[in-house]
Parts: sequence; C-alpha cells; structure tokens
Amino acid sequence: MAVLVTGATGFLGAHLARALRDQGVIATGRDRAKLARLAAMGLPTCRLDLAQPIPAVDRDRIGPVDAVVHCAALSSPWGRDAAFEAANVIATRNMLHLARELGAGRFVFVSTASVYFQFCDQDGVSEAQIPPRFVNAYARTKYQAEQEVLKYSDLHPIVLRPRGIYGAGDTALLPRLMRVAQRRAVPRFSPAGATDITHVDDVVSACQRALVAGPDISDAVLNVSGGQGVALPEIISAACAQCDVPLRWRDLPFGSALAAVRAMERVAKALPGQPEPPVTAYALGILRYRQTMNLERAKSVLGWQPQINFEEGLRRTFSDGAMRQGVI
Repeated sequence: MAVLVTGATGFLGAHLARALRDQGVIATGRDRAKLARLAAMGLPTCRLDLAQPIPAVDRDRIGPVDAVVHCAALSSPWGRDAAFEAANVIATRNMLHLARELGAGRFVFVSTASVYFQFCDQDGVSEAQIPPRFVNAYARTKYQAEQEVLKYSDLHPIVLRPRGIYGAGDTALLPRLMRVAQRRAVPRFSPAGATDITHVDDVVSACQRALVAGPDISDAVLNVSGGQGVALPEIISAACAQCDVPLRWRDLPFGSALAAVRAMERVAKALPGQPEPPVTAYALGILRYRQTMNLERAKSVLGWQPQINFEEGLRRTFSDGAMRQGVI
C-alpha cells in the first residue's frame, strides 16, 4: 500500500511516516531539514506547500498512491484567521484534489476534538455534539476542513478527532504547559478541569486501522483518545516532575480570571501582528472544565481502542530523555 502522509515534518506525521516506512510511505512537509532526516531513514519525501496549488511536476514525482493521511495543519490556540484558513481549509482542499488525481481510494483526515470545546463540563462527548460557536479559529477551520473532506465520497474519507496528542517529539501540549510553569504560577481553579489525552502511538494505530478499513466504511467521523479522563493538575504535575520544573500554583476565581484574559485577548487582537497573550481564554477553559470522549464509534467502526494509559504514556514520552534534551 502506497500511503502519502502530509505533515510528516510535524509531530504526529513524523511518527506515522516512520510507522509506515515498510508500506511504501511518501512523506511530505515544508521543513527541508526535517525532510532530509526522514530521507536519511530511507523514507521517500516530497516538499510541498499545501496552501498553494500542487504543481504537475510534484504530482508526477509522487506518483500513484493508494491512500492519503492528511496530518498537516496549523494547530495553535491563537493566530490570524487568514493563516488558519490557508493552512487548514485551503490546504485540505488542495490535498483532496491531489488525492483524487493520484488515484487514492482512502483519505484519512486528522482533525481535532477541539471542535467540541465549550465553557462547560462535557463527559462522554459524541461525534454529533458540535457547539453552536467554536472556541477559536483553529477549531472552526478544522471543522470546515472536515466538511470539505466529507464531500469526496469517492475517496472513502474517514475523519479522526484525537484529543490532546502527546509523546516524544511533542511541541505543543506538555511543552506549552511546562513553559507556563517555568515562567509563572499556574492558574488553578476549583473544581479543576479534566480531559482525555492521547499518546501519539494510539493515534498512529487509529490511522493505521483507518487505512485498512473496508471500502464500505466511508464518510465516518470518529473520536480518538486515551479513554481516560485525567485531571489537569495531575497532568501538569507529572510532566513538571519528569523534567525537574518547579511548579507553583495560583488559586483563582474562574469568572474574574476569564474576564481578565478576554480583555487581554481584545488588546492583543488590536495590536500590530496580533501577538499571542500570555494566557488564552481557551487555555483557562481547559484548566477549569471537564471534557472526555465517547469512543464507541471508533470501537465499532474500526475495531480500535486505546492501549496506552496516562502512566504508560508518560513513561514512553520521557524514557529516552527526549523532553529533557529539548527535542520536545
């Protein structure tokens, strides 16, 4: 099976490309240095800017493929709307056109469980529970991209919505939490939030299951997570302890903290370049509210379920010293 993996110079994409190296994988991304490292491992690579129409020469260089896993995205709680539109919506449209031209029979789209987020507790969230308003541009544009993907029934699309991916090589979830802890006391609310998080190896296995799913499985949207709601203070404490990062807590009333942060966001949006504020409303909401996922559809449709609990996931993340060495 020839599989084109986008975003292979990113966290999840790199893990997936390496897992598929014996199956004819083609790794794409924009970072030349990271593509060179993948090529040194024996993986065929192709540098692509998916926000632009794909040139014919690149289409010819890639050649026919059986499937595409689209991992590439702009994943951030803050940024310009136009940047999210280009990276998440336009790039997905371009990738769908390319997948059809390359003869792919399966398109796996890695979306996000951020599409569900609301400022309230949510347990056992199902795939149908889309809020009336998205929390940020990232969630909104990923959902828009999902709708584009589901239009291409001939590609037998499967949309995966993983929650909080972490592991060796992560540059977002645990590192962002620890950067906050290094700079200042971490806000803590009562009651504290809890969330499913997902080790990258579990997401890779879900992608692999989607790739080999039968042709009768199409237009499916599936939650993916570790299946274990973990309290945010526990996640932060465990990660900081692994890296010897001193952790200080600051207990705050949520309502006043949220009002102050939203005021900072309004100021940031009015400034040239729209710099990211020290804390976003979304980050506070994660610290305060519960969000756990219902995984029944993934189990019934793909026969997939998580294998890595939080304790084992932390062990895998830190066992090779990746976080300490600054790889993450």
